[in-house]
Amino acid sequence: MSTTENQQQWMKAAIQLSIDNVRNALGGPFGAVVVKDGVIIAKGANAVTATNDPTAHAEVNAIREACKVLGTFQLTGCDVYTSCEPCPMCLGAIYWARPDRLFYANTKADAAAIQFDDQFIYEEIALPIAQRKLATHQLMREEALEAFRLWEESNEKTEY
Repeated sequence: MSTTENQQQWMKAAIQLSIDNVRNALGGPFGAVVVKDGVIIAKGANAVTATNDPTAHAEVNAIREACKVLGTFQLTGCDVYTSCEPCPMCLGAIYWARPDRLFYANTKADAAAIQFDDQFIYEEIALPIAQRKLATHQLMREEALEAFRLWEESNEKTEY
């Protein structure tokens, strides 16, 4: 099987997860798989409403599972296939997980067309904190810096 055929096979798996999720009324129409060395090592589907967890997006669920399988917090050497262009939260999680590549099927415009519109988050992130719709206030910075100082001085830390 060619690389393109493999990539299509893995994307089909992500898409099928999204379809099954809707058909089984388990959550939103999103699915994701993580592939390493030509094998799907983790799958995830949107479980926001099923778990009452706003972070239970397909990509986050797949990343969590892949990290458990691999016993690490990074997905170096892995590819992520997702049925839709990731939202800002998922994109951030994907960057933090550090896979080699990301593949997606539907676009964020496709998602917006069915009321999964994340554009406002992208716009909010670009604004200065004081201009954002979510009232945000800084408190106790000096006290909180203690944890950062301890981290910086620690010989026990695992950097990432």
